[in-house]
Amino acid sequence: MAPIAHRPRTLFRPCIDLHQGKVKQIVGGTLQDHSDDGLKTNFVSDAGYYAGLYRIYDLRGAHVIKLGSNNDDAAREALAAWPDQLQVGGGITIDNALEWLDAGAQKVIVTSWLFPNAKFSVDRLIELCDKVGRDRLVVDISCRVRNGGWWVAMNKWQTVTDMEPTSRDSARGSTKR
Repeated sequence: MAPIAHRPRTLFRPCIDLHQGKVKQIVGGTLQDHSDDGLKTNFVSDAGYYAGLYRIYDLRGAHVIKLGSNNDDAAREALAAWPDQLQVGGGITIDNALEWLDAGAQKVIVTSWLFPNAKFSVDRLIELCDKVGRDRLVVDISCRVRNGGWWVAMNKWQTVTDMEPTSRDSARGSTKR
C-alpha cells in the first residue's frame, strides 16, 4: 500500500492588529468606534517586533490590520521589518492602495470600501483590481451572524452588509477577470 501524502489541514496565518499605533490582542466584540471604555485586551506591544518574529520564523501570509486611525506609522514599521511579505488592511481604498503596496505591502486587504452604504459594489471591485492587479488584492469577508445566517461585516465588524456569502445571491459579485 502506497503511503498517503501528508497535507496540512490547518494553515497558520499570523496577524498584527493595530489599535492606536500599538499591536493589541483585542477580546472579540469589545472594540467600538465611539469609545475605548469597553475595550479589553490580552496584551499590547510594538508592530516591528512581531513582523521581525514572523520574518525570523518564516511565517508567510501574515497580515497587518489597522483598526481605526493613528496606525499608519506602526503599519509602515511592520512593513519595513519584512518588506513584500506582509499584507495590509484597514482603511484601504482606491486612493491609497498603491501607496501601501509601494510602502512594502505584498498585498492590500479591502472590505469597507467595497461596500458603500453597506451594499456590495462589483464596480468598485473591478476598479480596484484594475488599479492594483488581482494578484495583489485580498477581499476580506469577515462575517457576523444576523437572522440565523452569516453576513459580511465591515467597519471593525460593527456594520453588517447586504452580502451573505453562503447564499447563491453572493455569486452576483463574482467576475471572470
